[in-house]
Amino acid sequence: MSMNREQKRMLQRQGEVDADGEPIRQRRQQQPRNEERTGFRQFVREIRSELRKVAWPTRSETTNYAVVVIITIVALTAIIAGLDWLFSNSILELFDV
Repeated sequence: MSMNREQKRMLQRQGEVDADGEPIRQRRQQQPRNEERTGFRQFVREIRSELRKVAWPTRSETTNYAVVVIITIVALTAIIAGLDWLFSNSILELFDV
């Protein structure tokens, strides 16, 4: 395996290679999983129990968040459109088109 000095030193500190750069330990093999899959009904039950734990926002909070997002989008769109117009006119003036 070819590696530079930095890689070799890092692997030596981690105990992966010896002074010559040869691997000194084997990587562990992953254990095969023998887990059974859950059925559809159990899956739906678990989803419903997790969704009961969620702190859902109220209608007024959702409305406030939506208004903030819409205002932000409009403001950023106006800024970007203004900058685009400014730069395009500047380039056209620069090249006398």
